[in-house]
Formats: sequence, structure tokens, C-alpha cells
Amino acid sequence: MDIQKLFDIQETLNNRIMTEHQLTQADLFQEQQLALLVELGELANETRCFKYWSRKSASERGVILEEYVDGLHFVLTLGLALGFRYPQPLQSYGHQETLTGQFLIVMETTHRLQLAPTEENYHALMEAFLALGQQLGFSHEEIEAGYLAKNKVNHERQDVGY
Repeated sequence: MDIQKLFDIQETLNNRIMTEHQLTQADLFQEQQLALLVELGELANETRCFKYWSRKSASERGVILEEYVDGLHFVLTLGLALGFRYPQPLQSYGHQETLTGQFLIVMETTHRLQLAPTEENYHALMEAFLALGQQLGFSHEEIEAGYLAKNKVNHERQDVGY
């Protein structure tokens, strides 16, 4: 996964949205953080990892990947908003024993970034999010392909006034 390319692509989309929606002077960091948390909730809902009361299985892998890359759009956006990027991802990240535990770590690191928007806290968020993708069984190549496909959809949505 070429993470720097993804940052560049995300920056292009963000600039387009900011310009077309006349938000170039707006500070949207809190909205972007909440958007990430909402996307994480949608992803968790599709995995059903926390639904101990239900026997229904998780959504199809493609649906879960799309929700994951929706979250990636906002993880990248948060870094760009703070002026931080992440170095090339490692091949493997440590993660929690359970998928639910990993979701909670990503949410906790998002909150930590809100309280202290440092580069160290941003890198912790990115690592926790990448570990989540790995725990979901996605390769870097799948994540990048899914991101590029969804980014194209996001531009098409802007074309039609989404």
C-alpha cells in the first residue's frame, strides 16, 4: 500500500469538498473525528463482532471492506488536518485478542487525538486502524484497491451535488 499516494488522493478530495462547499476557512476537525467514529460504528455493525445476543453472521467481506475504507478516508483526513502523515505501513501490527477490543482501541486513540492532537497520537490512531484492517483479514493491496474505488465514488457523488 502506497500510503503517501493515499494521503495525496485524500487531500485532493478534501480540497474539492472544502472549495465546492465554501468551507476553506472552516475548522472541521471535530466533525471529521465524529465522522470517523460514526464510520467505525457502521463497520462494527457490519462485522457484528459485538452482537453477542445474535446468531446472524457478519456481512459479506466486500461490504466490510467498503465500510473499512470509509473509515480510512477520515483517518487520512485527520492527519491532513493536523499536518501529519504516516510513514509507509509495516507488514504487520499487533492487535487486541478480539475484534471488539480492537474497535475499542481505535475509538480510544481517536479520543486521545482529540484531547492531544500530536503526531505521536495520530500515528497511534493510524497504527490501531491498520491493525483493525489486518485483524479483519484485509491485505494492504485490498485496502488500497478498496480505497481507490470508494474515492472514485466519492468524487462522482460530488459531481452530482451529494
